[in-house]
Amino acid sequence: MSFYVNKKDVEQIEGNGHHAFSLLNEKNGCIAGCCTGISVYYLEEYGIPGVHEDQEGFIVMEGTGWAKVGDEEFRIEPEVSFIAPAGVTHTIKKDTGSVPIKVFWFHAAI
Repeated sequence: MSFYVNKKDVEQIEGNGHHAFSLLNEKNGCIAGCCTGISVYYLEEYGIPGVHEDQEGFIVMEGTGWAKVGDEEFRIEPEVSFIAPAGVTHTIKKDTGSVPIKVFWFHAAI
């Protein structure tokens, strides 16, 4: 088992208004549902929201825009972090003229 991965060696996953790279998961030794990755959001409108049985945290790395977690909407920019609790919808959109929003995300068991 390898305890590391390089993004260039991971297949891109297409989503609605974004694409993602799943980086660390059970193949790298993560346990109890822990996994991490990077997603890039390129739409200026909210896409179909995500919702998960576990909690998902985000750290914004590039771009500016908005996030919506449940009924709460807030500005995002580099170095902003936020969490989507289990069972709560969440989605991201970029500002007009902004580079796509790149986030580091992680799932953690509750």
